[in-house]
Amino acid sequence: MPRKKIEEISEEEKLEEKNPEELSEKEVEKLAEAESTTLEKDVEKKKKELLEKVAKLKEKISAEGISTEELKEKVKVKKRTDMLIPLEEYVKTGIYLGTRAVTPTMKPFVYRRRADGLAIFNTDIIDEKLKEAIEYLAKFAPNEVAVVCKRAAGWRAVNMFSKITGIRAFTKKYPSGILTNTALPDFFENELTIITDSWLDKNALHDTLKVHKKILLICDTNNFSQGADKIIIGNNKSGKSLGVIFYLLTKGYCKARGIDAEVPDLDWWTIEDESEKEEKPKKIEKVEAEFGV
Repeated sequence: MPRKKIEEISEEEKLEEKNPEELSEKEVEKLAEAESTTLEKDVEKKKKELLEKVAKLKEKISAEGISTEELKEKVKVKKRTDMLIPLEEYVKTGIYLGTRAVTPTMKPFVYRRRADGLAIFNTDIIDEKLKEAIEYLAKFAPNEVAVVCKRAAGWRAVNMFSKITGIRAFTKKYPSGILTNTALPDFFENELTIITDSWLDKNALHDTLKVHKKILLICDTNNFSQGADKIIIGNNKSGKSLGVIFYLLTKGYCKARGIDAEVPDLDWWTIEDESEKEEKPKKIEKVEAEFGV
């Protein structure tokens, strides 16, 4: 491996070891990008390493006679009847879990940090932002909107969202220049682009800004919200979290635009791996056969 690459990796690891509250502005930006662009297999490896560190930390705390419960901030959550879905559904999907990096534009939405350094979103604000996003999205006809998602964890939900609403989806790879170059045979002129992650989907974001169109941006704690006309806050790394976001966007959009479509229930959208899929095989197969996904 080239020396430069080794130095880059060790620098990233050094940032992860640091207290996130003590990072400089440039260090936050570097860590923020790394958290979105790291290969998914590396993410799983780092997640495992992080959990092992947390376990060791808990053992150390117990040995010192300090209860972990005393380190947790007591949270009194008032259950709201006007939430889009029950609070426990938001919690189950992990939509409130951010990253270690918190950009300046996302600080107002962070409720606290966990002992392992991960930032936690305010669940009430997540719900409010989703309501605002649904209302905003409903102003545009399906042929005026495009949704972009390079992250594999979101493909299933995004494709279903596209299938039901008629909104054009670009998953896996965003075709360069499709929103800006009128000479291309597949040129597509839209009024609004839904961006799943500003780091991974930066080409689509830049193209949309270039042609002065609107942007609805899903922001994790490591995203910058500059350039967005409306944002959704929440975990944009997990299939479960992206599933609940696109489930609510689909339901809300269809209702607001009068689209007569049957939307699969939340369970379908939040199935993230094959082991979970096997638990309800008949139900899942029926939905997938019906919608062709």
